[in-house]
Parts: sequence; structure tokens; C-alpha cells
Amino acid sequence: MASSSPQHQSTIGFPRRRSARRLATAPPGKSGPDPGSPDPGSPDPTALRLSPYPRAPGTRSARTKVLPLSPCKRLGDDNLCNVPHALPSSPAKRSKENQGRRLLFGDPLTSPEKPSSPGPSPRHRGQETPRSLGLGRQPARTRLFRQEGTCYQQAKRVLHVAVPDRLYAREKETGIIRQFLREHVCGHQPGSLYVSGAPGTGKTACLSRVLLDCKDELTGSKTIILNCMSLSSPQGVFPAMAQQLGLPAAAGREGVRRLEKQLTAQGPMVLLVLDELDQLESKGQDVLYTLFEWPRLPGSRLVLVGLANALDLTDRSLARLGARPAGSPQLLHFPPYTREQLTAILQERLGQVAGDPVLDAAALQFCARKVSAVSGDARKALDVCRRAVEVVELEVRSQTLLKPLPGGDSPASPVPKRVGLLHVSRVISEVFGDRLAGGGRGTQDAFPLQQKVLLCSLLLLARHLRSPEVTLGKLHDAYGQVCRRQQLPAVDQAECLSLITLLESRGVLELKKAKEARLAKVSLKMEEAAVEHALQDAALVGSILAQGLR
Repeated sequence: MASSSPQHQSTIGFPRRRSARRLATAPPGKSGPDPGSPDPGSPDPTALRLSPYPRAPGTRSARTKVLPLSPCKRLGDDNLCNVPHALPSSPAKRSKENQGRRLLFGDPLTSPEKPSSPGPSPRHRGQETPRSLGLGRQPARTRLFRQEGTCYQQAKRVLHVAVPDRLYAREKETGIIRQFLREHVCGHQPGSLYVSGAPGTGKTACLSRVLLDCKDELTGSKTIILNCMSLSSPQGVFPAMAQQLGLPAAAGREGVRRLEKQLTAQGPMVLLVLDELDQLESKGQDVLYTLFEWPRLPGSRLVLVGLANALDLTDRSLARLGARPAGSPQLLHFPPYTREQLTAILQERLGQVAGDPVLDAAALQFCARKVSAVSGDARKALDVCRRAVEVVELEVRSQTLLKPLPGGDSPASPVPKRVGLLHVSRVISEVFGDRLAGGGRGTQDAFPLQQKVLLCSLLLLARHLRSPEVTLGKLHDAYGQVCRRQQLPAVDQAECLSLITLLESRGVLELKKAKEARLAKVSLKMEEAAVEHALQDAALVGSILAQGLR
């Protein structure tokens, strides 16, 4: 028997199941199948005793489908393959379940890379205070920044150039426009009104305010508002009107006849507002004559309101209208704002800001005096004050970042720093200052000779024509005449346009482009006295201005 046992074990392979191992260790005489024993292919009832976990009653064993792993290989869901309910695992295995979880911001307890410190654990740490977290001065700094930004932001918000709710010192002009609209539009009487005035005197703002106030009264009429600066040519006003009236597009005389037939037919009144009306000037002024003659046609239902800067547009360009009875349009002129009016406008705007005034009274008076002496432009005064507020805001913001207040205390005054006379003077010098000077010494050589001669030619031509705006073609002719008289080389029209563009970039000239280069309009953005004062240092420029045009 001792010699037969090794021979019998050498013929048996490595068992895969414990039931096979038990059968292998049986005596040789009982190695065959027993008629009373179950089939070897069926599950062995004795093998169920080897399971380390008790089987729940009424459940089938999963040993025929899934082979259990050893305890050291049971990970994750595999550990519960043969267990009907989850068993508590060790802390080490619980930590493995969190390895695949993504860390989120703001979760301070799940940082796997944070080294352990010898200090107290987070569970036993004392109550956290803002000072212990390094945030002791944060609320005071935030409160200080908000307080500084509030007063300056409010001041800049009220110094806007949009249409205000109330127009100061323009009650008379507003009443005239309102009365004109009520008589003609509401009274079904055609007519025309020409509004003139320098830029920034409130022409467009007053008309826009009246249209908003009389919106209910003008409900039964058709209102068309066009800005002539957006038109490619003077003749482009007719297709724009046809589009607003719902007519098919037609070019040339056919489109004009359709518009004329539409405006003389039965229907509601048509209010046509043309801003920048001087842009419609053309050769022969046929466009302007056609527009101003339409309200005089029999059965017309057109009410025309034109706005432009030139005071003498109707006398200079529409002289034939005065030959007919009641042919000239009604005139309304907006004079420049005076010093008292600008002061009242600025005070009324800044009075809307709660708390202490942001601008000093002396700075406000200085701004109103300077702007009224140069142009009387209310928009320019608002821009100067707003720019001065921005300068002071930048200064305070930089000082706050570099030098915080000790202890985080907020200032007692809601305005940390007021806008003074020095800030307003600096901004005015940038806007209205000597833009011909390059800075420092050598002012007479700040511009090339050709640009100086071109400026002198523009001054002479503006005096000769008695108009602030001249066309590029006339300016180039006058420039050539001055150069021939002074025996200087002259440039062609294309290079002359380049010189004008350079002067425009420096804020000296203003160029209004047209479809044809010769029809482009050039005007000074400075007073003539300021230009003459800057140019009279050179002997050549003085002689040009003294001789004039012939």
C-alpha cells in the first residue's frame, strides 16, 4: 500500500476544486463512482461546507457560475460575488473605494497630497476666525474700494451726453418746436422748419425730447428721421425716404416722381426730420430745392424739419425760395451756451449725485468759463468734467493700492479726493490747448512747411468765402495760388488730401468725406485766432497771411 500510494498520486492532476481534492484523497477501492452518490458533474453538497460564509436559506449557490477569489484578490464588486449582503470592511479597504473619486474645489478634507502636520487635527481645531485665516483686512479693503468707486461712477454716469429728461436754458426753443409740430402735423398743414446752431447747442437733443413728449399726439402721422451723414450721396435721400414709406426702390427721376405722387395723395401727415442737412448740398442745389418745395405743392402732406450748423444755409444755398410768397422755411437758431448756462447745467447734473460734491465749485466755474469762451458747446463741457473725474479716479485707485489706510479703517468722507482746478485745467489744455505746438521749444518747427502753408490757405479761403467749411477742390486751388506767389513747390490734390488727413489726426482740421474727392469739406476745429497766434512766429507764414488772396 505504501508503494501504490505515490503511483496513484502521480497520475492525478492539480485539482481545481476542493470537491475534486476530497475525491482524490479517497481510498482506491472507493475511487469509482458510487451508485448512491451524486454525479461528479453536479454540484457536490459537501463542497458547500467549505464556503466561509453561510448561505441564506432559499437561495441558490453561485459557485457554478462565478468562481470566488482568494480574500487578498477580492476587490470592489468582486468581493460581494457570493455574499448576499455587504459586510463591513477594514479602514484600508474603505479608503480604496475613494481612489476613483474626483476632488472638487472647496473640499478641504479630501486632499490626498496634503502632508500631515504635527499640529492639532481638523476635528479638534479651535473655532476659525477671520484673523486666523488671514482675512482680517479683507472686508475693510473691499468696503473702501466700493466706496471710492461709487461716487466717481455716479458722477460719470450723470455727465452723459445723451438726451436728458430736461433741457436747461432751452425752454424757448423747445416751445417753438412743439408749437410748430402741433400747428402743422396735428393741424394737417404742410410746412418746413430750418434749425441752425453750432455743434453742442442742443438742436438734436431738443427735437428728440419734443418728439418723445409729443409721441401720443403724433400717433396718426408717419415720422421719418434720417441722418444725412450716413448717405453715400445727396441723391441717396430719395431712396431712403421711399424705403421708409414702403415704396418700391427706383433711381433717378422716376423715384422722385413716385415720392412726389405719394406725398400729394390722400393719407396721414408725413414728418420728415433731416439731421446734418448741409450734407445734401450739391451742384445746383437741386436736392435741397426739391425737398423744400414739396411742402408747397397742392395737396401736400409733408412737414419738413432740417437741422444743420450753418446759419445762412437758406440764404446762401436756397436763395430762390425767398422769391416765392411764403416760400422760405421757418427759421430757428440755437445760440451757444453762456457761462451762466453751462454752470447751471453742470450743477444740475452733479446735484444728482448723493453726498459731498465731486467737483469743486472753482473747478466747475473754470470749466464753464473756458468752454463758453471757445465754443459754447455743452457736450464739450460735459466731456471735460467727465475726463477730469476719470483722472482723479485713477489717482485715488493707484494710491489705495500702494498705500492702504492703517488698520483697514474706511475714510470718513465718501469722496476721498475731489476734482480740483488743476485737474480741469489739465484736461482743458489737452482739449482746447495749442495743438500746433509739438511741445517745449521749437514750436515754430512743429509742422512741416507744406502743412503750414495749407493751414494759411484754409484761413485765407475761409475769410474770403465767409464760410467755416470749404471744399477740398477750392482749398487746393487757393493752396496752389499761395505756393506760386511764394515761389514754393506745390503738391497735387492726392498729396494735399494726405496732408489734411495728418492735420485731422492731430485735432487741427475736420474732414467730411464725399463721393468725389474735390467735394469733401474741410473746416477748422480750432478758433482762427488760436491758429494765427501759433503760426505768426515764422516770417514766411506772416507774409502769407498779410498778402491774402487775389
